[in-house]
Amino acid sequence: MSFTDKRPLSWLLQQFQLQPGKPAIASGLRSLFILGVPIGIGIITNHAAESAIATMAAWFVGMVNVDGAYRQRAIAMIAATIGVTVMFLIASLVSSHIWLAVPTTFLVIFITGLASLYGNVAASVSLITSIMFVIALARFASFSNLSTLIQHCGLCLAGGTWTTVLSLGLWAVRPDVPAIQTVANSYLSLSNFVDLASQRALNPKNHQEWEQRFLQAQDTVIQNLTSARSVWTTIWTRQRGATLRGNQLLVLIEDINQIVNSVIALSELLAIASEHQLFSRLQPEIQQVLEQSAIALQMLSQAIAKGKKSPHLGDLDRSLEALEHQRQVLRSQVLNQTINAQTDEYSDLLNLGKITASLTKLVEQIHTDAEIVTDLSQGKQRNSIAQRDISPPAQPERSTIIDTLRNNFTFDSVLFRHALRLALITTLAELLASVFQLPRGYWITLTALVALKPNFGGTSQTTVQRVVGTILGGIIGIALVLLVKNQLAIAVCFLLLVFVAMSVRSLSYSIFTILLTPAIILLLNIISAGGWQVGVLRIFDSFAGGALALLGSYLLFPRWERQQLPAQLEKTIRANLAYFQQVIANYLHPEHNAIADINTLRHQAALENANANAAAQRLFSEPRHIQGEIEPVMTLMIYIRGFFSSVTTLAEHLREFSGEYQFPEVKRLADTIVQVLENLADALGQGQPPQPLPALDSYLEAIHAQIERLHTARLSEIATNSNTLTPTLQAVREQTPLSTELDRIVNEIKVLHCVIARLQE
Repeated sequence: MSFTDKRPLSWLLQQFQLQPGKPAIASGLRSLFILGVPIGIGIITNHAAESAIATMAAWFVGMVNVDGAYRQRAIAMIAATIGVTVMFLIASLVSSHIWLAVPTTFLVIFITGLASLYGNVAASVSLITSIMFVIALARFASFSNLSTLIQHCGLCLAGGTWTTVLSLGLWAVRPDVPAIQTVANSYLSLSNFVDLASQRALNPKNHQEWEQRFLQAQDTVIQNLTSARSVWTTIWTRQRGATLRGNQLLVLIEDINQIVNSVIALSELLAIASEHQLFSRLQPEIQQVLEQSAIALQMLSQAIAKGKKSPHLGDLDRSLEALEHQRQVLRSQVLNQTINAQTDEYSDLLNLGKITASLTKLVEQIHTDAEIVTDLSQGKQRNSIAQRDISPPAQPERSTIIDTLRNNFTFDSVLFRHALRLALITTLAELLASVFQLPRGYWITLTALVALKPNFGGTSQTTVQRVVGTILGGIIGIALVLLVKNQLAIAVCFLLLVFVAMSVRSLSYSIFTILLTPAIILLLNIISAGGWQVGVLRIFDSFAGGALALLGSYLLFPRWERQQLPAQLEKTIRANLAYFQQVIANYLHPEHNAIADINTLRHQAALENANANAAAQRLFSEPRHIQGEIEPVMTLMIYIRGFFSSVTTLAEHLREFSGEYQFPEVKRLADTIVQVLENLADALGQGQPPQPLPALDSYLEAIHAQIERLHTARLSEIATNSNTLTPTLQAVREQTPLSTELDRIVNEIKVLHCVIARLQE
C-alpha cells in the first residue's frame, strides 16, 4: 500500500518516475515498422496527406492494450480495425453540419464510454475508436465526394488491417507466449516482494514506509497472479485440455500463491522476533537467505521468459546451511543454560526455529520450481508433476451483454455517470471549437476525452501528466520543426520518437506523452506545412482540454470516494472475516481439512484488500475539503492488512498442527472475534458506531497462562529429553505460534474498533 506524498513538488516529480521494469523494445520496434511502411509509401508516392489516414489507423489499432491470449488479441485488434473505420465513416457523414455533428458526438462518446462496462479490453478499443472519431470529424472527414469518402475509409481499413496482420502473424508463431510472459512477470514481482521481506529482517527505522512498500508489492503479486490465471484459462480451457507445457505453467502459477503465503507468514514471524535480543544473533543469516531467495526468483523469471534452463542455486543453499548451523549453535548455548533459562527466552528460540523451518520450506519450493522451469525449457515431465492434482482456475460467471447494460443503466452506476459526463464534456469541447472556429480545436476535445476518468483523482493525475508532458513535448517539437527542414529527416525523427515513446509507454504515461507530442507535431508537418505554430497551439489546447476535464469531473454529478469507501471497507472486513473463520475452523476441527476453501477465501480477501487500497488512493487524490480526515483511513488500511497477515500466518502453521492438544479458550476467543468483526462490518454498512468491545484480554490471559505452564514443563524435561519429540514439546510447538498470532489479532481488532468508531463520528 502506498500513500502518495501530497507535497506539490514531490507529487509532481512522482508523476514522471519510471515504473519498475524494462522498456518494451519489441513494442517500439513493432510500432516503428507498423508506421514506417504507410509513411514511406506516402512519401514515395507523393501522397503524404492521404497516407496519414492509414498511418493513424495503423497506430491506433497498434495501441490497443490487450494482455491476454492470441484469440483475445485477435478479437480486440479486428474490432479496433472495424471500429476506427466505422467511426471515420460516421464522422464523414455528419461533419458538414454542426447541428448534426454535435448530437452525433454526444451519442458516439456516450456509447463508447459505456463499453468500459465490459472490461479493460473493451475500454481500450472504445477509447481509440473515440479518438479516431474526433480527429476524423475535425481534420479528415468530408462527404463532398463519395469516391473520396470510399477511398479514405479504405485507407483507414487498410491501415488497421496492416497492423492486425503484422501483429497477429508474429504472435501466431508461439501462441503460448502471453502465458509464459505473465508467469515470468509474476515471478519478477514475487522477487521484489521477497526482497522487501529481506529488508524487514534489518528492522528498518522507517517501518511505516517499509510496510507501505511491502503491501504495495504484495498487491502487485496478487494482481499478476490473477492475470496469469486468466491468461492460462483462456489458452487452456477445460474443453481443449491442457498440454504438458500448460500443466507446467499452471503449477508454476499456483506455486506463486504458496510462496506469497510463506513470505507473509515469515514477515509476521520476523516482526515478532525482531522485538527480542536473540534475533540479532541470527539476523545476518536470515537476511542473507531472503536476499538469495529474491535473486533466485529473479533468475527463474528470466529463465521462464527466455525459455532457458534454471540457473544453479548454490548460493541459496549455502546461505540456508549457514543459517541452520548458526541456529544450532544458538540453540545449544541457550539450552545449556536451562537452570537460569527464562520461558520468554525459550519462546524466542522457538520462534527463531519456526523462522528457520519456514525459510527451509521456501528454499525447497524455489528448488521445485527451478526443476519445473528446466523441464519447461526441455519439454520433459517429472513424476512429481504428473502426480500433482492439477485443476484449472475456476472461471467467474459472466453476465450477458444485455444484462450488464441493463444493470448499469442507472445513475447509481459509476461507469454510467462517467459515460454521460464524458459525452457532455466532449460535446461541449467540440461545440466550442466549432463555434469559435479555433485552429486545431479538436485537440481540446482529445485532451478532455483522454484525461477525463471515472473519478476526480484519476482525472487530476492524468490531466497533470498530459498537460505538463505536452508543454515539455511541445517545446521539443517546436525546436525540431525549426531545426529540421528536410521532409525525410522529419519522418525519421517522427519514427524515432514513436519508437522510444512506445517502448516506455508501460513504464511512464508522462514520459510517453512528452515523446508523443513532438511526434504528432512532426506528423502534421509531414502532412501539411504546419510550422512551429502547431506546437504552440498544441500546448494551449492541452491546457484548455485539461481544464474542461477537471471542471467536468468536479461539477458533473461526481460520486466522491468518501461516500463509497465505507461500503468497500465493509466488503473487505467481511472477506477477511470469512478467511479467518475458515482458518480457525481448521484449528478447532483438524479432521475436517478444508485447504482448498482456505486458498479460495484467502485469494478473495487479498483481492478485496487491494480494492480497498485502490479506493483509499482515490480518496487521497480528491480535493482536501472533500476527502476529510485521512489519517484514520490510513490506519484502518494498515491494520486490516495486518489482520490478513496474521490469519495467513495461522493458515501456514496449520501444516504442523495435529490438534491433539487444544485450549478451550481458543474457541471462545475465536467466537468473540467473529462477533466483533461482524459488528464492525455492520457499523460501516449502517453508518452507526460499533458496539463496545467485549473482554478479549481475559481469554488471552488464560491462553498465556497455559502457554507459560507448557514452557515451564518443557524446560524441566530438556535435561533428559532435549532431542526427543515428547508430547510436551509437540504441544509447545503447536500452541506457541497459535497463541502469538491470536495475541496480534486481538491487538489489530482493538485498533480497527477504535478507528471505525472515529470514522463513524
